[in-house]
Amino acid sequence: MHATRGVIRDQSTRRKTMFVVLVVALVLLFSGSTFLQSNLNPREHPVWVIFYWLVCAWLTVTAMLLALFDMLVVRARTRNAGKVLRNKLSETESPGSPDSRDNE
Repeated sequence: MHATRGVIRDQSTRRKTMFVVLVVALVLLFSGSTFLQSNLNPREHPVWVIFYWLVCAWLTVTAMLLALFDMLVVRARTRNAGKVLRNKLSETESPGSPDSRDNE
């Protein structure tokens, strides 16, 4: 539970986790299509084939959900930074500020 919170809260950890999960999924995809193909024969081992490809799909979906969450967090931070910047700008251009009296 604590590890999940750490991955979700820290942007650097979240992005490193996305990278590792994608690399593992790609390695599994490549190995399942090449040298593990004989071991993953659906006629001989149907349960293992289903399990193997479900793990590949699960890793891919996990990486996609982390990327979506990261995108939403970045958008929210950008929106908040824009609000702070607009507030600071409006404070400096307010009619009662000393800068506006100098221009009159």
